[in-house]
Amino acid sequence: MATCPRGCAPAVRLCQRLNRLKTLDDDMMATSLKRCLSTLDLTMLGVGGMVGSGLYVLTGTVAKDMVGPAVIISFLFAGFASLLAAFCYAEFGARIPKTGSAYMFTYVSVGEVWAFLIGWNVILENMIGGAAVARAWSGYLDSIFNHAIQNFTETHIMQWDVPFLAHYPDVLAAGILVVASFFISFGVQVSSYLNHIFSTISMGVIVFILVFGFVLAEPANWSQKEGGFAPFGLSGILAGSATCFYAFVGFDVIASSSEEAKNPQKAVPIATAISLGLAATAYILVSTVLTLMVPWHTLDPNSALADAFFRRGYSWAGVVVAVGSICAMNTVLLCNLFSLPRIVYAMAEDGLFFSFFARVNPVTKVPVNAILVFGILMATMALIFDLEALVQFLSIGTLLAYTFVAASVIVLRFQPDKTSSKGTASTSPNPNAEPSPLKQYESFSDKLQLVERQKTRERRGVGQLKAYWEPYLGKLLGDCEPGEVVAFCVLTLIVSSVSLCAVLEFGTKQLQLPLWSFTMLLVIFSLAYVLSLALICVHEPQTDSKTFQVPLVPLTPGASILINVFLMMKLSPLTWIRFTVWIAIGLFVYFGYGIWHSKEGMRELQPKDMAARYVVLPSGSLVETVQSVQPEGQDPHLTFSKDRIV
Repeated sequence: MATCPRGCAPAVRLCQRLNRLKTLDDDMMATSLKRCLSTLDLTMLGVGGMVGSGLYVLTGTVAKDMVGPAVIISFLFAGFASLLAAFCYAEFGARIPKTGSAYMFTYVSVGEVWAFLIGWNVILENMIGGAAVARAWSGYLDSIFNHAIQNFTETHIMQWDVPFLAHYPDVLAAGILVVASFFISFGVQVSSYLNHIFSTISMGVIVFILVFGFVLAEPANWSQKEGGFAPFGLSGILAGSATCFYAFVGFDVIASSSEEAKNPQKAVPIATAISLGLAATAYILVSTVLTLMVPWHTLDPNSALADAFFRRGYSWAGVVVAVGSICAMNTVLLCNLFSLPRIVYAMAEDGLFFSFFARVNPVTKVPVNAILVFGILMATMALIFDLEALVQFLSIGTLLAYTFVAASVIVLRFQPDKTSSKGTASTSPNPNAEPSPLKQYESFSDKLQLVERQKTRERRGVGQLKAYWEPYLGKLLGDCEPGEVVAFCVLTLIVSSVSLCAVLEFGTKQLQLPLWSFTMLLVIFSLAYVLSLALICVHEPQTDSKTFQVPLVPLTPGASILINVFLMMKLSPLTWIRFTVWIAIGLFVYFGYGIWHSKEGMRELQPKDMAARYVVLPSGSLVETVQSVQPEGQDPHLTFSKDRIV
């Protein structure tokens, strides 16, 4: 085996520190937060996070400018794509009921620096999302009063003309964020009650829109006279699906709340499925009603529903729609302010972010410092930044988080338990025993269970090549560590997805590739993608989990990775530039603070005097091996070892 030269040892140690995994506690339900959320509470949080201002604004915009009445199919496609990502979040939320969402999931399966960058981007996404919704809420309320608030602010307070900044300070948007942060700091139950109230009113308004809208429906609005059902064709439907996908990004608030759920193993998957189903149903039915009430090409993108009722002679219904819109925006605002501090708290609790944010109020059992500080930061953004400038940066961090969570599902599904390792040789006290691969386990109880399992085992270990494929691939892959091939295939899967989507998106336009080159690259990257999935499938997965598992692994998360990467390729170059700048700032924070205060790093430095292992012999007897652990660099000949037959 090749050894690393002395000069590259620091680089190797740095890579090990960057990719170290989080060690989970034995008691996964232990927490300093308060477990009080039921399945209904989580479901309402999910519905509140998804059914927001998009229902009242996005439907009209996509229908008029991109798709037409076929916006129904766009929402159907977007809902299916979101379901793939939601499956991955549901498995992790049930299996690892800790706050932090995508950050935590990446930390336990991929590595520390990747988890930090995911959490860093999710923080920005939540801040931008909350500030954008607050400005939309302020603008919608201001429009009801004929822009009196804006006129008063510009006349009596101030106004400016600076790029990327609003023309005037939106005091109303900043004020609603400060008030909401104040209420959320009272505890998770107060947040849940407020979300229940606003979500119930919002769903009641949606029912009103559907019932009254279907009464006013005119099927002629889908006729060829008005342009037909799909006037923009398949390309328009797919482009609309990419935009509609962002209407469902709020379901991750359920996974962020898993540490405060009473029974997360059951509640998280059920709440995710129900909330996503309700949100998709609401978007599809409201889109149907909207395009049947008035011709799609006459819709007002800014207030499509209210304008549709007004044009049909029911202006009073616009007031009902306005109430529903404001309540829906309130729920999205609460969900952003609810999940953001918990991600910050999770990062601070692990030592990767400033410890000030890891403090939990002993009475309310919530991270008050994180809530108030980031609530004020979000309010500042809403006060001075323009809504369009905020929205342009939205979604890239969310899509990146979805991609890493999907990859983490594959890695963790084919990763053996940390209590066991691949067969390793051990010194046996019986000199006459035949040499055979021996397995080591960290506890005596584990060994007792696995001695019996070894006698009746009919399948190979997790992460190893399946027995059926051993004659064909054994020489090539048989000597690899369990899960090693799968991890490499996941990396290949991501790289091939990025390459394939880049060729599809930029090959014929920006790159101006000839047809033969374009076709060849598509074939190569498609084969790499399919081959990666195939190699993952020939390995043994974990099948004995008692919690929810994503179906059809690795196909489901593999498809989610491909869809997320494709949508990221659709984002503007300016968004990627801003994303790069934010990543650079995050790396500065990580290398300046996080890597030095990481609790996983401190755990590695803790002295361990003795280590005990139980070794099973071919005869079935157990040997307890007690060995002292020496500091790095000490003479290995000074190691003390003591064997005892059990």
